[in-house]
Amino acid sequence: MKKMNLIFFRITLILYTGGSLLFLLSFSFPFGRLLPWGAKVFSLGFLTHSATFLIRWWEGRQAPCASLHESFSFFAWGLMGVFLLLRKRKKVDVLGAFVGILALLMLLGACLTPKEIVPLPPVLQSLWLPIHVILAFSGDGAFALAFCAGVMYLIQEHMLKNKRFGPLSRRLPSLEVLDEINYRCLTIGFPLLSVGIITGAIWARYAWGSYWSWDPKETWCLITWLIYAALLHQRLTIGWRGRKA
Repeated sequence: MKKMNLIFFRITLILYTGGSLLFLLSFSFPFGRLLPWGAKVFSLGFLTHSATFLIRWWEGRQAPCASLHESFSFFAWGLMGVFLLLRKRKKVDVLGAFVGILALLMLLGACLTPKEIVPLPPVLQSLWLPIHVILAFSGDGAFALAFCAGVMYLIQEHMLKNKRFGPLSRRLPSLEVLDEINYRCLTIGFPLLSVGIITGAIWARYAWGSYWSWDPKETWCLITWLIYAALLHQRLTIGWRGRKA
């Protein structure tokens, strides 16, 4: 029974692969109606992915966020969760192929790392740890979606400038819609990362006695936060849009 989480992990891998294929096929005109099915397969995969973490938590009697395997898997989970949440309000189905491929790359990384449950030292066993990890990786997932939208914006802009109106150009949203998706993803990811940093500082206070120690991980996290803060500031105050943003 200790390997039950790995069974659900493999099922998730299969579902994410199937969903990605459906989204990729949807770019071809005859298969355009496959978009909703791709989203349904992703939703089912997200449920089995969530079950993977819950089972792993039960098997290890600790939050499943102590190893590189779990970190890769958590990033894919956060990415897929934000995508499925966002598509309820915005028409972002076209991002599905990019999201699926990125999630699969993360799960492949998880497959290539040791899958054993690594016991957490008692000092790290705190409720703040899973809260911090879930918020931080969900924020990273939103930023990854913003990146996907940005790449699609540049692809669409290039095709429009060169008057290449093929199947891909017709399937991609307008530049205005892609820019809006990019902005919305940033507005979701930034507060998640901000609260993730705060909860991480609280966890560090309980674990090591100080809120901030300026180790490389904390320093780069702060640099990332400042970059996104500056980007959002420029969007809101100066009106950066499109390629600039």
